[in-house]
Amino acid sequence: MFGLELDTFRLYFPLLAMLAACAFVLWVTHWLLIRRQEGEGSSLSRQLILLTLIVIALILVILALPVGESTKGDLLGLLGLVFTGIFALSSTTFVSNAMAGIMLRSVKSFRHGDFVRVGEHFGRVTVSGLFHTEIQSQERDLITLPNLYLATNPLTVVRSSGTFTSCEVSLGYDVAWHKVEPLLKLATLEAGLDEPFVQVLTLGDYSIVYKTGGICSDVNQLLTQRSRLKKAVLDQLHAAGIEIVSPRFINQRQLPAGQVFSAEPKYANANEDGEVSPETKIFDKAEKVVKVRTLLDDVARLKDIVDEHKLALESADKQTRVQLKLRIKEAGERIQSLENIIDKARENQQKEENERS
Repeated sequence: MFGLELDTFRLYFPLLAMLAACAFVLWVTHWLLIRRQEGEGSSLSRQLILLTLIVIALILVILALPVGESTKGDLLGLLGLVFTGIFALSSTTFVSNAMAGIMLRSVKSFRHGDFVRVGEHFGRVTVSGLFHTEIQSQERDLITLPNLYLATNPLTVVRSSGTFTSCEVSLGYDVAWHKVEPLLKLATLEAGLDEPFVQVLTLGDYSIVYKTGGICSDVNQLLTQRSRLKKAVLDQLHAAGIEIVSPRFINQRQLPAGQVFSAEPKYANANEDGEVSPETKIFDKAEKVVKVRTLLDDVARLKDIVDEHKLALESADKQTRVQLKLRIKEAGERIQSLENIIDKARENQQKEENERS
């Protein structure tokens, strides 16, 4: 009886030892890579290492099973089929996003910092990767969109040279359109917009819907300009004694005959003192990305200048050589300074990403 138990123990001892060793190694790895370093840097690489060790542990446990070689081969083949099926099912989306990312990069329809609208999402581009694109919304939130989503949905990009911004207002039929149009154009100009326009959109049963707007040259102030335009429209119409109410408006209160429903106007100033632009806080990450992109463009421009000066050295006289070498030195120092600023900005951005994760 004792000999039978001893033989059973010897038969299963390699398996038990392998299970204990794998469990210990996985526990130590999890403690070192995940729990101990939680919040430090990206956890993706650590999770991939742990996943790889788990796969290796499964293979070692199968090899330690007290079964025949053919059975072990069948189990390893089954394990390979399982992983193959997992990769096959997930690779469709994986490859599709990668191909969409390559297409977006080749088309170059948008750059970092651009305002984009895709589907129901609107914001500024902060990250444009191979598999995803990140935008910062008007609520300052970061939205990660798969590149396949951008490639299969209509994508609207706000041009950096300027875009039309507008608002709509409905007025009663008792107000003549030729009285409304100059007021709306004046409001557009006071809001800081160029090339004002006024359109009559709808002749409804009870009111007329007007649309007014103009070109916003500084797209970084797009949200602020929209708000300024609406304020200016209110001030101009109220100052002219025009009530922005529909003829369907009914009020049960007893009011004086001369009472009008308009507030005291305060004309909007495009450069109002003390006004803090909300875009600086809403699109803070996008602004940092744009600044880094601008610095990179400056570095590329300076490197081109250095290359041109070095090429000109070959055919220049002695005095010109001295001037060219001085310019090359100054450009090199400027490039080094800009690269240091870029490295510092990227380091701060990485710290913010780590704190957020």
